[in-house]
Amino acid sequence: MSDIHPNDAETLYLVQHGAAKPKTEDPERPLTEAGRATIVRVADWAAAVGLAVSQIRHSSKPRARQTAEIFADKLQPRHGLLEVPGMNPKGDVQPIIDSLADCPRPTMFVGHLPFLSRMAAMLIVGNPEQELVRFQYGAIVGLVREEDGWQLATLIPPDVC
Repeated sequence: MSDIHPNDAETLYLVQHGAAKPKTEDPERPLTEAGRATIVRVADWAAAVGLAVSQIRHSSKPRARQTAEIFADKLQPRHGLLEVPGMNPKGDVQPIIDSLADCPRPTMFVGHLPFLSRMAAMLIVGNPEQELVRFQYGAIVGLVREEDGWQLATLIPPDVC
């Protein structure tokens, strides 16, 4: 595992939203109190260690938006928050990957599984079906683009924050 905030301009952070209410309790599936508390703890930790992001991009679902808002409150990205169409759990990762050239770096993407897992795998090995990273609610997964492609640089599970 490398430094939490690599000096490389080609850095992405992928974050799975916090724990959400079941659909039977609330069809919109916002964060639970425990999910919110986990995200606040991780975002506080990220701010304390100096993680810097230029923008936080998130899906339209409430649990991802709420997670992104908590991180934005703590990290103060200069380009703010941006809701990105297509970042749904089963969305196609290719359009998001194709748009990376237009992202301010470093960028944080807050979303869902299997989308984030598929995005990481597509960037690292070119195969979205190969699970490379086991995401957890609120974990921070950092990817860095090197000369030979994207590599896993940072994995911070929420229980270490």
